[in-house]
Amino acid sequence: MTKEQAGILGSEPHTGGLAIPSTKHKPPKNLADGMIKALRPRQWVKNVLVLAAPMAAGSDVLLNRRTIIDVAIAFAVFCMAASAIYLVNDAKDVEADRAHPTKQFRPIAAGVLPVGLAYGMAVLLIAGSVGVSLLASSGRNLAIVMAIYIVLQLGYCFGWKHLPVIDIALVSSGFMLRAMAGGVAAGITLSQWFLLVAAFGSLFMASGKRYAEILLAEKSGAKIRKALEGYTPTYLRFVWTLSATAVVMSYALWGFEMANMVQHHGAVWYQVSMVPFTVAILRYAADVDRGDGGAPDELALSDRTLQILAIAWVGCIAAAVYIAPIVS
Repeated sequence: MTKEQAGILGSEPHTGGLAIPSTKHKPPKNLADGMIKALRPRQWVKNVLVLAAPMAAGSDVLLNRRTIIDVAIAFAVFCMAASAIYLVNDAKDVEADRAHPTKQFRPIAAGVLPVGLAYGMAVLLIAGSVGVSLLASSGRNLAIVMAIYIVLQLGYCFGWKHLPVIDIALVSSGFMLRAMAGGVAAGITLSQWFLLVAAFGSLFMASGKRYAEILLAEKSGAKIRKALEGYTPTYLRFVWTLSATAVVMSYALWGFEMANMVQHHGAVWYQVSMVPFTVAILRYAADVDRGDGGAPDELALSDRTLQILAIAWVGCIAAAVYIAPIVS
């Protein structure tokens, strides 16, 4: 197992348990440093999913000042809620983490951040997340989304993560709710195909995470989490193959739907956008097959090919939504 793979597997609660010791792991220097690290700000990159619905809605939506504020609120409240869940997860698993070769350096396990303070921070962040969400244009709806996210993730922390299939569904729901939140915050009506893309895309990433964990556990001989004992590599390959097929088909149907709704050259760009999207799915599937899908956020930050494909896809959508209406 490579050093990079080891780093990926220790990135968040959903993927912990397989990392190996590294000399780069050190406990926080002081309480302030521990409080910041316990929030896991590197994980906030996944919250950019809130941009998906507003970005696809058109320039009159995304470039609207109120929409920008609403999307920023959605991003901020997800950062707060996700950090609260990390605090709860680490506080609850503190004894197990202290016996782990790398998790022992986490702020709470290392004794830098007291368990009581961690729970207190989590309560404040959860309250802040729901409270701040009410400031969005559709604040009540966003608050409901946040409440659902928090309840599901707390359930994950307090036992549901040990239930095979249920744990994948919960991890998947986190990605899907992020994709929905941007549209909900800005009051955008979400296409049924967009919702299917979000649902199957989330399932694709979640099952890929589990597949990477069980594959590397078999290679390294490391102890695996209880939920993984209910899976086999064959089953997980089936799940992420099925979800990959479904997400590509759903995206194609969304692209054709959007193409039929416009009367300018943007229709072509919606269809062209299927190419980088499909290739990106295939690229990510190749990474998962190698056991590198343990943390989608880390993979997105390290895989240059995925980044280029993402830029190409964004370019196609930008051409369809913003440029084509102007030049037509």
